[in-house]
Amino acid sequence: MGRFVLRLVAAFVVVFATFNPTGFSYVHWVAPSIPRIEPLQAVAGVALLIGWILHLRATVRSLGALGVLLVGAFLAALVWLLVSWGWIRMDRSDTVTWIVLSMIAILLALGVSWSHFRRRITGQVDVTEADVP
Repeated sequence: MGRFVLRLVAAFVVVFATFNPTGFSYVHWVAPSIPRIEPLQAVAGVALLIGWILHLRATVRSLGALGVLLVGAFLAALVWLLVSWGWIRMDRSDTVTWIVLSMIAILLALGVSWSHFRRRITGQVDVTEADVP
């Protein structure tokens, strides 16, 4: 569980460092200076791009398109349930933004962790296909 939490934190960092409603994000930092980008902004942008590619690639490979849709549907239904119980209010756009960004981060963390979960549950190991000469 501790490793999943680390993957969840990493996914939240990638998602919320890229954009969040507070105004302190990569998008807010770079947008005013476009088309001119400073070297530090370029380094940070490439680092975020690496994080996104790593998470997205692992998620799609691990869950597949159907799995991504199912996890997304489950998270959306969970939010709907919490809204219907009155635990979450959707009357402000920044609340909706926080929820959607959190759902994306959770989806990425589950995708990165899914092979580990499946191995623990079923005992089956996933391996990456390799070209064998």
